[in-house]
Amino acid sequence: MPKSLESSASARPDVASPATAASFKSLASTNVIKSPGWQQPNQAAPSTGRISNSATSPGAVAPANSAVGQPQPSDQDTFVQRAEHIPAGKRTPMCAHCNQVIRGPFLVALGKSWHPEEFNCAHCKNTMAYTGFVEEKGALYCELCYEKFFAPECGRCQRKILGEVINALKQTWHVSCFVCVACGKPIRNNVFHLEDGEPYCETDYYALFGTICRGCEFPIEAGDMFLEALGYTWHDTCFVCSVCCESLEGQTFFSKKDKPLCKKHAHSVNF
Repeated sequence: MPKSLESSASARPDVASPATAASFKSLASTNVIKSPGWQQPNQAAPSTGRISNSATSPGAVAPANSAVGQPQPSDQDTFVQRAEHIPAGKRTPMCAHCNQVIRGPFLVALGKSWHPEEFNCAHCKNTMAYTGFVEEKGALYCELCYEKFFAPECGRCQRKILGEVINALKQTWHVSCFVCVACGKPIRNNVFHLEDGEPYCETDYYALFGTICRGCEFPIEAGDMFLEALGYTWHDTCFVCSVCCESLEGQTFFSKKDKPLCKKHAHSVNF
């Protein structure tokens, strides 16, 4: 070979062979600060996923006390409502329970009017005039009965979920409990990846564990065809001659200052 030709590995030309990306780890440090109290799921889960927001009721389970230091769920998405108290006046609405005219103070809930003594929980029959209630399957339940019989349990804090439910990794979570362990932001309905059983948002996953293509500088994702050459990793479509852009996949190639070259341009180009 001419003296002007510099090879990154040896004095001989090389051949690039493609492979399929499965799971990459970068050479960067993987010592990530993780959220306290995170509990890994008991069952194996896929390395990537999306989140479903439809709640499934697991049945009656007594609420468990969360450990010290675990984050408290936010109440901003709660399903619990409260009835509005309306004083007696000229208005005489019909009661949604007994279908009779209300001639005194009444309650308004779910767009309907109720006698205060008839606005009761469908299970325990206690009044809900001064407590929170939740509508479930067409019936109204007090907050305690809903929590006991319908609310799913959060996979992280072990508290009952009385608001928006995140379904992921075969468990249910508060929105504020299913977060990226790197940035701490809720993942919500976005794509996430698992590393050592911990969820990461897509941005942090590729920043910490992803492999970047030397050619296009975009991440090489699972399922992508890739090859390793000149000490770097490339998409199979990105490993081309630096001069004519001819694909070098499976071809003999040369290198000059870490730039791949085909046979035609190996001896005719100076960088």
